[in-house]
Amino acid sequence: MAYLSDIEIAQQCEMKPITDIAAAAGIDEKYIEQYGKYKAKIDLSLLKENNSENGKLILVTAITPTPAGEGKTTTTIGLADGMKRIGKNVAVALREPSLGPVFGIKGGAAGGGYAQVVPMEDINLHFTGDFHAIGAANNLLAAMLDNHIHQGNSLNIDVRRITWKRCVDMNDRQLRFITDGLGGKANGMPREDGFDITVASEIMAVLCLSSSISDLKERLSRIIVGYTFDDKPVTCGELKAAGAMAALLKDALKPNLVQTLEGTPAFVHGGPFANIAHGCNSVTATKMALKISDYAVTEAGFGADLGAEKFLDIKCRVAGLTPSAVVVVATVRALKMHGGLDKKSLDTENLDALEKGIPNLLRHVSNIKNVYKLPCVVAVNRFPTDTDNEIEFIIQKCKELGVNVVLSTVWADGGKGGEALAREVVRLCEEEKGDFTFSYDLDGSIENKIEAVVKKIYGGKGISILPNAKKQIQKLTEMGFSNCPVCIAKTQYSFSDDPTLLGAPEDFTVTVKNVKISAGAGFIVVLTGDIMTMPGLPKVPAAERIDVDENGKISGLF
Repeated sequence: MAYLSDIEIAQQCEMKPITDIAAAAGIDEKYIEQYGKYKAKIDLSLLKENNSENGKLILVTAITPTPAGEGKTTTTIGLADGMKRIGKNVAVALREPSLGPVFGIKGGAAGGGYAQVVPMEDINLHFTGDFHAIGAANNLLAAMLDNHIHQGNSLNIDVRRITWKRCVDMNDRQLRFITDGLGGKANGMPREDGFDITVASEIMAVLCLSSSISDLKERLSRIIVGYTFDDKPVTCGELKAAGAMAALLKDALKPNLVQTLEGTPAFVHGGPFANIAHGCNSVTATKMALKISDYAVTEAGFGADLGAEKFLDIKCRVAGLTPSAVVVVATVRALKMHGGLDKKSLDTENLDALEKGIPNLLRHVSNIKNVYKLPCVVAVNRFPTDTDNEIEFIIQKCKELGVNVVLSTVWADGGKGGEALAREVVRLCEEEKGDFTFSYDLDGSIENKIEAVVKKIYGGKGISILPNAKKQIQKLTEMGFSNCPVCIAKTQYSFSDDPTLLGAPEDFTVTVKNVKISAGAGFIVVLTGDIMTMPGLPKVPAAERIDVDENGKISGLF
């Protein structure tokens, strides 16, 4: 059977004008700033002026990802469409895709099959320009920093201790480590430099955690860009850059409204990666979704050990949010990989590998239920190659172990395939009351917080802190940052910091290599394993398949 590609399905959809979507969601036209017929930004004043009671928040997360794919965004969208089909007032909040994966190996992030947000091409490419604004603000700060040094360096900045990097929203390994300022005195101070991908920039995290323009400016001012010769931090505020940066970001701060294939309102806004940043859409988009609906469905990147942990321990803390229910997405294919099956063999039935892979799912479910104390359901996201035996096996195995589980067929069937999941999520929200708890307290030491996540969430036995990281922790503690939450950067492919340890590994130690402060975002970044903040393109980039015809119709996006 031939299946249509994601982009073919999206292009066949008859979208409604975005003004109709907004009107159906009760958004007054005075808040709408249109970007063409099918996209709009919604003014932040809606949050102040709308007195509606907030809806219930539903978080969608997943098992540890594999190259086989889990379909977390697809499930999020299909669940919302399913809830709409059973008569619920619902909205979605998602991250914006980064151009890095779009042109790299992973593809876009607008869902898949018959559970997508549209216009798919726009969302995956330039959209409303938010990422360009973030990159411009980031690089303005870099330019003002280097200009300050060139013009006499009155702040006494040590060029060997500059921590601020430039950024571009592209996978470009050539830019990871560069030397700039060459060419003589007129062309700046020669120094080692580098680029991060835009979604790893602190500006992205700041934008996603800011609640207003004034909050944005305060956070920007606090950003630390480097240190002086006498070891004092230098901030964006001292460089007098925050006002101009906020001016560049003023429109980017407003959430973007689009629609699902079935006309459910969807806020797509902000896009930090979850393995190197905090992995959630903006606080303002989530709050807007809660304000205009009875149920707001949102997603956190990668597995529950990364995206959900950061959503619950960082975003919910900062924004004062409490989820009513959590969905953990699993696929037969991914569980078979966790059970040791090679990617090439995933299309053949293998119940033995499936059984060996299930402990990964169980650990994620246990974390949600027992650490965070939230109601939880597993959504088994069905792929066309899954056999009935495999589906039945996983559902029975989950039920034997007391795990709440529902089959989802949203990729193939859209909202209709999400109705059973929708009913169960509504039941969890209305009947099961959680007792939301964080995985660590803020008043512990930096080491204690890292260790709490490693032991409670990852299932490890402890941490090993390298000498350089120990010095960094000591310095940050002296600077008064020890009460910040921790944002742990690690591989998305394992509970551990070793991407080859699949399933549910035990007795491992996580090595802490570097610890730095994102003072604007308000969290401590802990780098483990071989995490790169500037990815590279694969041998055959997705970009090679993308094209556009004479009529402007794009092909090859997925």
